[in-house]
Amino acid sequence: QVQLVESGGGFVRPGGSLRLSCAASGLTFRTYTASWFRQAPGKEREFVGTISVTGGTAVYADSVKGRFTISRDNAKNAVSLHMTGLKPEDTAVYYCAVAKASGAIWLRRAEASSYDYWGQGTQVTVSS
Repeated sequence: QVQLVESGGGFVRPGGSLRLSCAASGLTFRTYTASWFRQAPGKEREFVGTISVTGGTAVYADSVKGRFTISRDNAKNAVSLHMTGLKPEDTAVYYCAVAKASGAIWLRRAEASSYDYWGQGTQVTVSS
């Protein structure tokens, strides 16, 4: 069956960095658009960013643009989220998600309902 497993979360001081990884199995990863979402306590799940099947294009939410970078390695069936300049408001559970790539999915990339599979999430806490 399809599995997405995130890792790399933890505690970091404001201004610090973390790299999250998501390992995929049970699917042809290179044919899936991959994205990251996050959910803070008491808030709705929020789009962070997405990357195209080849890794050639990545788009980000305004709240993380310039600080976060998504990359993927199709040979390793993995997608990563490199976070820098972390702020307390970045504290959340971070999820990776994938959807079978298509033009329609790309247009709806920020909608959680677009995604077929989700990881279990990894906690990121930013605090002084």
